[in-house]
Amino acid sequence: MKAKKIITIGVTVIASALVVLSGIMKLAAGEEIVSSMGKVGISAYLVPLAMMEISFTALFLYPKTMKIGFILLSCYFAGALATELSHGMPFNALLPISLIWIAAFLRDSSIFLPDPSAKKIFGN
Repeated sequence: MKAKKIITIGVTVIASALVVLSGIMKLAAGEEIVSSMGKVGISAYLVPLAMMEISFTALFLYPKTMKIGFILLSCYFAGALATELSHGMPFNALLPISLIWIAAFLRDSSIFLPDPSAKKIFGN
């Protein structure tokens, strides 16, 4: 049980740090970030995108809002993947979304799997 807790914390910290650092890099607006975001036409939105990444990660880290943070981060990175796919760019958003999904599963598997103790609403 202790090993699972350590792994869960480790994956959560790595996933969250990756997203927060991405947000900080967007706030810093370095040449490389502005250039790559300019290729897809979103360089004017670096600050709102950075704030979204950081705030969604904060929601994901707080246990009571973890599920909504997970949903928001999933939507954010799904949009990033769609943008990368449509513009022929490398899939940079694949690693963060994968780590977020793994961390969410380790923290609360009921997000993905039905709760066997829950009563069925429909049917038998």
